[in-house]
Amino acid sequence: MSPHSTQATGILYDPVFLKHDTGPMHPENAERYTAVMYALEKHCLAPSYLRLPLQTAQINDVLLCHESWYHDVARMDADQFAEVLRTGDTAICPDSYDVAMQAVGSSMASVDAVLAGTVKNAFCAIRPPGHHASAGRGMGFCIFNNAAIAARHLQQRHGLERIAILDWDVHHGNGTQDIFYSDASVFYASSHEDNIYPHTGASEETGEGKGKGYTLNLPVPEGSDGTLILQLWEEKIGPALKKFQPDFILISAGFDARIDDPVGMLKLTDNDFTKLTQIVCEWAAELCQGRVASLMEGGYNPAGLSKAVIAHVTELSRA
Repeated sequence: MSPHSTQATGILYDPVFLKHDTGPMHPENAERYTAVMYALEKHCLAPSYLRLPLQTAQINDVLLCHESWYHDVARMDADQFAEVLRTGDTAICPDSYDVAMQAVGSSMASVDAVLAGTVKNAFCAIRPPGHHASAGRGMGFCIFNNAAIAARHLQQRHGLERIAILDWDVHHGNGTQDIFYSDASVFYASSHEDNIYPHTGASEETGEGKGKGYTLNLPVPEGSDGTLILQLWEEKIGPALKKFQPDFILISAGFDARIDDPVGMLKLTDNDFTKLTQIVCEWAAELCQGRVASLMEGGYNPAGLSKAVIAHVTELSRA
């Protein structure tokens, strides 16, 4: 028997995320989001899907994972018409702070809907992405760490103890790793292309202090396809996750590991993303009542990104 009151998959997307203007030549541009939004509107029809409402975060939500001074810097830089966040390489515009707050709030709304049983699982199409943002630094197209904040929200507002964040973006989520590196209550696992930005995520990085053993990095060489990635997820992440026994699974769902993405050299297909989604949903069904929420990260070929997203949400709806 399912613990959920509905069998629908929650889908959250909104034109507000187009307001984060990084410029037309920037990889993380509004065009990629337009493609995703159009694909979701066309594909995600009732009764298999339930559209979730946009939500805006409050400052105290951001402070679950970020330093207060960094929050203020991000807001100030946007307010003062900066073109790049002063802590790193994140392109911004005057609307970027507000949009980032809506990305955080919507991530929280997605996990809330799953936890309440309003939906069985959820996909949250948001931008800017989040997994490179650490407690005091935005970088790599990211301002606030959506997945990390959602994890802390589940723990501190809902009383869940153990949260897993599984990351299949082509890049290592250095910000997520940093936030939880000494924390045994959050398990972070990432498969990613080796020797590319941000040049972190070596297999030797496994956590420190109480968090030792709760970080799992699986770097793969350029040109790797889904065969290797799926094998690593099943043989490495699966056993570690089952040992950890999470109460909720978050996916940092980057689709830039897809073949023909302009920023990476991995070769995952849409079918590979279907299989990754399937195994994560199987783990969730076994370990945490099917509780899965997926938050969009990278993916910079608009046509490829939208196809991979549809493969992903289709499999979520089948779980």
